[in-house]
Amino acid sequence: MLSDLLKPGLKVIFCGTAVGSTSMQMDAYYAGPGNKFYSILFKIGLTPYSLDPQEYPKLLDFRIGITDLVKTQFGSDSSLSNQAFNVSGFISKLEKYKPTVVAFNGKKSAAWALGLNGNTKKIGYGLFTERLAGIRVFILPSTSGAANAFWDEEYWFELMKVIEDQ
Repeated sequence: MLSDLLKPGLKVIFCGTAVGSTSMQMDAYYAGPGNKFYSILFKIGLTPYSLDPQEYPKLLDFRIGITDLVKTQFGSDSSLSNQAFNVSGFISKLEKYKPTVVAFNGKKSAAWALGLNGNTKKIGYGLFTERLAGIRVFILPSTSGAANAFWDEEYWFELMKVIEDQ
């Protein structure tokens, strides 16, 4: 599994569901074909250029962190067992590192972290009204190429406004 990319003082921690198969093989977050993670970070202004997946450790230089709710399995959301979701461990990370915002890269991880047992129908995209560990929550369309049908970069621009307003 890929280690978390976390430290104190982060503007944002991105939380996915689990590392995908390609990312696991390449030993780099968001490395799947067609994944828009690094290009959208650049497009909205969180990074000064579009990083390659293997450069993901540099995200800390830009006060950006990464973690996942599932750290014991990898693959697509549908292949993960419900028991693998470690919400309490994730909340502990938020309490320890205290980012300005936690941004979920896709609804599945948000639906678990927010106590909805993975039911994505009960949440929408954008700034969530409740906080986790006192931290603002933003739910984004997944950057995965497999989720292209749900892609809308406007939510990513909204996230940037929330970060800038802090």
